Amino acid sequence: MSLYKTIEENIIKALKAGEKEKLIVLRGLKSDLKYKQIEIGKELTDDDCIAVLNSALKKRNDSIEQFKAGGRDDLVKSEEFGAAVIKEYLPEPLSDDELTAFIKDAIAESGADSPQKIGLIMKIVIPQVKGRADGKRIKDISIKLLTA
Repeated sequence: MSLYKTIEENIIKALKAGEKEKLIVLRGLKSDLKYKQIEIGKELTDDDCIAVLNSALKKRNDSIEQFKAGGRDDLVKSEEFGAAVIKEYLPEPLSDDELTAFIKDAIAESGADSPQKIGLIMKIVIPQVKGRADGKRIKDISIKLLTA
């Protein structure tokens, strides 16, 4: 079953179970997915859905940081709950060791020898990990490996 259909079914389940907070998050995700579908003009693949969910998760994580800085603990809890719901639909993230292995292979393949050539590594690694690691983590580990 596609990720989009799974989210639609879970909206119905949350509605029947009276899970209001979860329902709000899921409806927001469905809306984001619909916008993406209209944008690309065709049915969404699971990879498209994962990209939208990663974007939504990144926005929530940014909001969490901002709300913590502003001392808004009530909003932090709400955003953390939303992030947890989104994570349920994403593939299991790669560990640092697994991601480092991908990056080492990409460094060898691309011949990158300095942090200025990080774009070459990103072009190779990002399609391989498909939503299992965010770009910031990939960049940070790549820089660490290239400067070592």
